[in-house]
Amino acid sequence: MKLDNQTIEQHNRQFVEKHQRAFSYTGENIANAEEILDKLQQFQIAIPSWALGTGGTRFGRFSGKGEPGTLEQKIEDVGLLHALNRSSGAISLHIPWDIPQDAEQIKALAASYGLGFDAVNSNTFQDQPGQEHSYKFGSLHHVDPKVRKQAVDHNIEVIKHGIALGSKALTVWLADGSSFPGQLNFREAFQNTLESLKEIYKHLPDDWKMFVEYKAFEPHFYSTTIADWGQSLLLASKLGDRAYTLVDLGHHLPNANIEQIVSLLLMEGKLGGFHFNDSKYADDDLTAGSIKPYQLFLIFNELVEGMDVRGIDHATGLGWMIDASHNLKDPLVDLLQSVEAIKIAYAQALLVDRKALKEAQQQNDIVRAQEILQDTFRTDVRPLVAEARLRQGAALNPVALFNELDIRKKLIEERGSNTVATGL
Repeated sequence: MKLDNQTIEQHNRQFVEKHQRAFSYTGENIANAEEILDKLQQFQIAIPSWALGTGGTRFGRFSGKGEPGTLEQKIEDVGLLHALNRSSGAISLHIPWDIPQDAEQIKALAASYGLGFDAVNSNTFQDQPGQEHSYKFGSLHHVDPKVRKQAVDHNIEVIKHGIALGSKALTVWLADGSSFPGQLNFREAFQNTLESLKEIYKHLPDDWKMFVEYKAFEPHFYSTTIADWGQSLLLASKLGDRAYTLVDLGHHLPNANIEQIVSLLLMEGKLGGFHFNDSKYADDDLTAGSIKPYQLFLIFNELVEGMDVRGIDHATGLGWMIDASHNLKDPLVDLLQSVEAIKIAYAQALLVDRKALKEAQQQNDIVRAQEILQDTFRTDVRPLVAEARLRQGAALNPVALFNELDIRKKLIEERGSNTVATGL
């Protein structure tokens, strides 16, 4: 299914008068509105191929209907999202869930929807059919060198697929860890991981990046071999200039100060990118901004400040990706909501009066600093975000248009009720 411009324009006519009043009011009160609009239009968030179907838990998975059963259909779904919001211009593939059989054909299909390919992701946290060695007790950290070599070879294969598609980054997330004291030697596990990553790093093209992801716990509950940002940073620093830490917002222990982590990684030049989601308890993989919108704003506040200090381009300097699992909502609607929340937080961060905040900090004026941030957070920037979409030819209200066109029903008619997307 492909959306045409006429359908979107017809939808926008229902809302444009109300929008123009809201945007006029907002614009009058924001001195740098045009600058913010320009940055919003350039800012893109990659959609993960594994998040286009209904997710599950260890208790069950209640698959939706009309899910994309092939890579081609997944590209079609991301194309729908991008047509609706003009902010989802890339897809991030997970191999081997989504191996392109004909890279040139897949690239051409993606291009027809205005899409490129973001970071490619390896998978050594599952055993695949026909796999010689099991990852039950780990992959890159495994005590058996044959298992480690198998995992290394898989990552090299993923890089080759990425090169063929025009990707420029590899994301490595490991489930490697232990569930019981004494199960493994921490030092040896870390050293095995480092040596394995070094082998993968050798095959990285000169213009590529490696993102080393971390996670505090799960699927193991005593230790994770790359458990936090410090361990990821240590590995990235030892690997070289093209290795970076990737921050998944759900991969932290409760109440972790993610905005401080972001600030320090940026300071060290080792922040590679983000997997956006939200959480209440752990790695809940909920809609971005649905639980902790103020935290999301504070993270972007540090991102904007840190990127500007280092002269990093907001749109291209870091990897911006969503990583979510949708157990109850329509996955496409959930992704539309996440992109909207991310862009709202980004727009709010662009509004912060940096000079005034700096002065308050230098004077230890805690109240003033708090007022500056909270006043900005409470500013309704939705008209700005909507105006950026309108100028790009997207829908003023993407979720409303999705429902108005009954897109899920049309996808069910095209694909049937029993298709199940690969992924978690």
